[in-house]
Amino acid sequence: MKAQLMDERAMERAITRIAHEIIEKNKGVENLLLLGVKRRGVPLADRLREAIFHIEGRGVEVGVIDITLYRDDLSPAHDEPIVKASTLPGVTGKTVVLVDDVLYTGRTVRAALDAIVDQGRPSSIQLAVLIDRGHRELPIRADYVGKNVPTSRRELIAVEVLEYDGRNQVLILEQS
Repeated sequence: MKAQLMDERAMERAITRIAHEIIEKNKGVENLLLLGVKRRGVPLADRLREAIFHIEGRGVEVGVIDITLYRDDLSPAHDEPIVKASTLPGVTGKTVVLVDDVLYTGRTVRAALDAIVDQGRPSSIQLAVLIDRGHRELPIRADYVGKNVPTSRRELIAVEVLEYDGRNQVLILEQS
């Protein structure tokens, strides 16, 4: 481990700030759908839903999206990808906020966009990420960012969430 970028309280503050920004940009939560990208985007989307409910007093629909089959970096030499269930509510006409943990090259987001438009035609798609680490390979940027962290390509960002890792924190790791 090179450094801890966020502890649990910093993650909570970032989620609360992003929730306020989503509400402000969309002038409320009418017709809003949060879509968490499997894996760690899902608990982050749930936390955003809770924060939005706390602020607005209104619930927001949350769905889960698995982008495995839409990735462009799967090698034909590998076995068939393991697809996890997506629970995609109707997206047509909705303002979709795609939620993920780390924005890096942009390829995960591109795959998620393909998966979303295969299900319908949202009125708009926005992107919320906890960490933006740079190094984009595609022209994609986040609408809502918890923290911008300039990194080298040798560094890794590890977002740990209680649901999968037993704790909430964001670490920067040095790749060997």
